[in-house]
Amino acid sequence: MKKLTFTIIASVIVILIIVLLFIFGSKKENSGRREVLSDIPVTVDMVKKQPLTNLVSLVGLIDPNSDVEVITEAHGLITKVNFKIGDQVKKGTVLVEIDDLLIKSDMARQEINYFKAKRDFDRNKTLYEQNSISASQLDISRLDMQAAENDLTRARKALDDTRVKAPINGTMNSKKINEGSYIQQNSSIGNIVDISTMKVKVSISEKDAFVLHAGDTVEVTTDVYPGRRFLAHVDNIASKADEAHTYPVEIHLPNDPAFPLKGGMFGRINFTSITSRDAIAISRDALIGSVKDAQVFVVKGNTASLRNITIGRESGQLLEVLNGLEEGEMVVTSGQNNLSDNIKVIIVK
Repeated sequence: MKKLTFTIIASVIVILIIVLLFIFGSKKENSGRREVLSDIPVTVDMVKKQPLTNLVSLVGLIDPNSDVEVITEAHGLITKVNFKIGDQVKKGTVLVEIDDLLIKSDMARQEINYFKAKRDFDRNKTLYEQNSISASQLDISRLDMQAAENDLTRARKALDDTRVKAPINGTMNSKKINEGSYIQQNSSIGNIVDISTMKVKVSISEKDAFVLHAGDTVEVTTDVYPGRRFLAHVDNIASKADEAHTYPVEIHLPNDPAFPLKGGMFGRINFTSITSRDAIAISRDALIGSVKDAQVFVVKGNTASLRNITIGRESGQLLEVLNGLEEGEMVVTSGQNNLSDNIKVIIVK
């Protein structure tokens, strides 16, 4: 009997030990699994020099050739507005008329003063020739006439300023005043843009800056007109690099009336005259954000950090890196959507 009781107790103890070991092992396994899963899996690619094709393709903003705020030099009540938004105007067209009653009165007074001073000078000149007055008296009358002439010139200018004119040929893009309102001096009445010729500004690497020349032909494409290629030319290349060590290039693009472009559109600029070369490049899959504001996740050890980079030419799925990455660094090519700056990752193949 005692032997049977001992056997039962021993069996219970063994079962309890097995259960405890199983529970402890499960917790350890789950803890290890959670520790592994806390590192986000990503795939990476090494930054290295790669051959790029001879097509340099950059994205730039298409702007009007001229963009001018129309400023009034007069002040007063607006009596007439001669334009609407979208109107085509020529240089010198009167856009706004300002009340000029008092200014006309002042100009008439200045005209009287000038004619009086001129008459006195002419009389004194005759007297001087007759030795009736001194040279100093003649000089005083001459100065009085010149001062009156200057006052008259200012009055005429003030009257002319009440007719606010278009400074360039172009299209009225905005309107900031209404008939009957009061306008202060040096205030804007609206904005006028000249889109007969557009301009595009992009930045190229220093190596490309020495093979590109003013006058080189480039092709411009837009999403608005798929398949349509616009011919443009390089107008100038900056002689000094910007903070990103790239050289700004300005391109002039004639606006085709059959396929009109508007200011503020994005265009892709293809520099076909630049020869191929090796450059530090990454896969397009590594890019976060747009080409203009490019970012990538760089993995060092088991930590991924977000970094700003500058993109140059595009060649198929490859993007040239002008600034921000060095050869040998590892960039994330998939799994970026789950990442944040300075997060732990695990590299998978």
